[in-house]
Amino acid sequence: MSKIAVILFPGTNCEEETKRACESVGIKADIVRWNNTKELRNFDGYILPGGWSYEDRIRAGVIAAKDRVVEIIKEEAEKGKVVLGICNGCQILVEAGIIPGLKDKVQMALAPNINPFIDGFYCTWVRIKNYSKRKTAFNLKMEPNQVINIPIAHAEGRFTTNDKLLIQQLIRNDQLLFRYCDEAGNIIDKFPINPNGSLINIAGVTNKEGNVLAMMPHPERAAWMYQVPGMSSYGYNPGPGRKIFESIKEYLK
Repeated sequence: MSKIAVILFPGTNCEEETKRACESVGIKADIVRWNNTKELRNFDGYILPGGWSYEDRIRAGVIAAKDRVVEIIKEEAEKGKVVLGICNGCQILVEAGIIPGLKDKVQMALAPNINPFIDGFYCTWVRIKNYSKRKTAFNLKMEPNQVINIPIAHAEGRFTTNDKLLIQQLIRNDQLLFRYCDEAGNIIDKFPINPNGSLINIAGVTNKEGNVLAMMPHPERAAWMYQVPGMSSYGYNPGPGRKIFESIKEYLK
C-alpha cells in the first residue's frame, strides 16, 4: 500500500481531515511533524494541508517554506514523488518556488483576496474546472473539463505575478490544472465565480512534470457527500473532492 506523509507544521489545522481523505481511497497516511525528517524519504508522497503555519507571520506560508522539511520534499518531488499543497500548503509551495517550478526562485504569490463585500478571510463553496488537457497525478480519475463543487477558506488565495510572460508560459505548458468556473464550466473572471480575484481564475497550478500541485480549494472537505451543501442525504458516498485523492492513488500504483 502506498504511504503519504501529511506534514504538520505549527499552526496546521487540517491534518486529520486530510489523513482521513487519503485513507478513504486506500492510501496509508501518517501525520508527520515538520521537525521529524528522519524517515521522511521513505514515503511515496507528501501533502501539506491547510491552516496557518507559524501564524502566517510576515505573509502566508513564507516561514514554513524555509523549513528543512520543505527542502527534502522538493528533492523528493524532483524524483517524481507526488506532492499536494492545499490552501496554506499551496502558499508554502509557491513561497518555496516549487510551484510553478520553472526557475529556481519564487515566481508567483498568493496575495490578499479581492472581494467586493468582505475584507480578509472568506469561506464559501465554489466550482473548479479540470482545465488541463494532460493527465497529471491529480486528475487521472477526472473527466476532461469536469466541474467539481468544492470549498475555499482563506484570506490570501489570489494567485498573482508581476511576470507578464509567466502566465503565457504556464498556459503553453498546460500547468493550470484547476480554474474557478460557474456550474456549466464557463470561466468568468467576475465575483463570485472568481471568489478572490485570482489571475485568470487560477485555483490550482502544477509543476511542469505534473507530480506537484498547489491548490487553494480544500478537496479533503468535499471527500464525502454529506459535506456538500444540500447533499447530506447521500451520507458517506464519495464526494467530489475525492477524485483528487483517487487520482493520487492511481498515480502511485
